[in-house]
Amino acid sequence: MTDKAEIKKRLHELNICIIVPTYNNEKTLESFISGLKAYSETIIVVNDGSTDSTASILEGMENIVVCTCPKNRGKGYALQTGFGKALALGFDYAVTIDSDGQHYPSEIAVLLEEHSGNPDAIIIGARNLRQENMPGKNTFANRFSNFWFWVETGRKLPDTQSGFRLYPLRLVANRHFFTRHYDFELEALVRSAWNGAPVLSVPITVYYPPEEERISHFKPFKDFVRISILNTFLVLIAFLWVKPFHFFRQINKETAKAFLNKHIFASTQSNRTITLSVMLGIFLGIIPIWGYQMLVAYALAHFFKLNKAIALVASNISIPPMIPFILYGSYAAGALLLGNSPGIKLSTISFVTVKQDFIQYLIGSFALAATSSVIFGIITYLLLHILKKK
Repeated sequence: MTDKAEIKKRLHELNICIIVPTYNNEKTLESFISGLKAYSETIIVVNDGSTDSTASILEGMENIVVCTCPKNRGKGYALQTGFGKALALGFDYAVTIDSDGQHYPSEIAVLLEEHSGNPDAIIIGARNLRQENMPGKNTFANRFSNFWFWVETGRKLPDTQSGFRLYPLRLVANRHFFTRHYDFELEALVRSAWNGAPVLSVPITVYYPPEEERISHFKPFKDFVRISILNTFLVLIAFLWVKPFHFFRQINKETAKAFLNKHIFASTQSNRTITLSVMLGIFLGIIPIWGYQMLVAYALAHFFKLNKAIALVASNISIPPMIPFILYGSYAAGALLLGNSPGIKLSTISFVTVKQDFIQYLIGSFALAATSSVIFGIITYLLLHILKKK
């Protein structure tokens, strides 16, 4: 399906509009939008506070919907503005496409083909990151983003930074997101994946002009920092809440029995190895590396040749309902070791007291982790000795 009229017909039948966020792209904007009209009846252009001639160009164009942001708020904000407008106009889906001329409108057909078999999925047009004139800074940022998407969701994608996408509007319109810039496109993917939405990619062809002709608003340092902060936040949520929640939601009588049979009763590993795996997981679940305890547990279990599955399960002792008890237990243990009061006096809070309380908590967390690890280890070893005999 490469015929313009056919693509236009399919977009109409599937109730899909096109959203074009733009900021200071006066050189390519008019010709790009004019060419795009052959593919869609409804084009929503979001002028993200452009300071060039973008506003006058859009005023002179017919049969487009224009949303104007008084000042530049970032690509993510512009996309969310477009999503809200599309939903208000009654659309179910939206194709997002950049206005700098790198994307070929004819490639919408590729998104539609994948969409036909996956109507609930976000479809990403994945670029060839090794093609001629691909900016090096974009390649690095994309690979960085791809890696953290895998860590946060367990899924792999080749191009999490591509702006050429097909979104089901129910996943992204009128929802609260934390980000407003280029980092939004990653946040939208991660949070949709957490909610169970399929996130798929299809290869597309793009055009990158020579460096001297290229217009890019991606700020390597600033946007990279934003994406890094976002990933830190998402990793914490993923390992503190999302992954434990999905893990325990899958547990039932059958899965628990299968896990016990595979990793304990029918396991060829010794009682000592299984016990040490439990102790490692408990220790890492209590010390203050929350958000990374499962990663560290997996890595250390692999290094020490322990049972990785058992270590991962045990590290989930720090699930949200247990966190208040772990925090108080750590603080109280630190008070006991240092000879301090286990209570926090709010009336005397200062930088010094906060520092002292944190040190007390830190010392106590390791003490509590070591004590709990030993207790759970003894219990595990005794149970294994009894149950395996039976």
